Amino acid sequence: MANLIETLLSPFEFIFMQQAFLIVFFIAIPTALLSCFLILKGWSLMGDAISHAVLPGIVIAYILSIPFTIGAFIAGMFCALTTGYLRENSRIKEDTIMGVVFSAMFALGIVMMTKIHTDIHLDHILFGDPLGASWRDITEAGVIALIVGSLCIIKGKDLLLLIFDHQHAQAIGLPTKVLHYGLLALLSFAIVTALKAVGMILVISMLIAPGAIAFMLSRRFQTMMVISVFISIINCFLGVYLSFFIDSAPAPTIILLLTINFIVVFIYHAIKQRAVIKQTPVSLI
Repeated sequence: MANLIETLLSPFEFIFMQQAFLIVFFIAIPTALLSCFLILKGWSLMGDAISHAVLPGIVIAYILSIPFTIGAFIAGMFCALTTGYLRENSRIKEDTIMGVVFSAMFALGIVMMTKIHTDIHLDHILFGDPLGASWRDITEAGVIALIVGSLCIIKGKDLLLLIFDHQHAQAIGLPTKVLHYGLLALLSFAIVTALKAVGMILVISMLIAPGAIAFMLSRRFQTMMVISVFISIINCFLGVYLSFFIDSAPAPTIILLLTINFIVVFIYHAIKQRAVIKQTPVSLI
């Protein structure tokens, strides 16, 4: 029994595992909160676009010897602002514009990386490496988690109104453009923070899956946010924990657990909906 307990607790004995647990915890909170807004607003592709568009910003930041966070954030906001400008000044739909912009920026980043001799490992940028997180990375993730979490709580009602009734929000005097681009800025911050842990390809799952799962399990927005954060934290913790024993990469393991959660909840929700339909009496009038 003592050996079993010692084995189960063994991941917590290593500093790099402790750091991995901490950084995924701080990443789980802002991504889960923002996933609720993305699901309700239908912005899944926007999260995907920004996550891919940060690559050229990271390469330029390396060239200029500035923190990757700054370069990635600027690139992410450039993608969001460009998408917004093109949507407002053309007849092309937003999803089409996002597909063109983010694929172009991602391709530009790949070309820049192949032309510049750098110590950056592309696999770590694409798929993340929480086991290599430093205390500086953890501190940055904690600060951004605090900022995003606080603003989501303080401005949550305004953002919710903006999502469901943009015209009403504008009519009552809410700064709709500030809220719109503020949400994009928070999304960029969250993606930049998550790059170290889950990478630009897998971060989209953390921005969608928790909110989608919580949406099926709740009817109130506040409850949805709580469930989303809880699911994200638990799966991030279990993903890092299990990866230690099955010798896998933590980030893909986290995403697989979130996907399994989604499938299970989807099946449960479908069965529950069918049961409700069967119990509902049919009126012949």
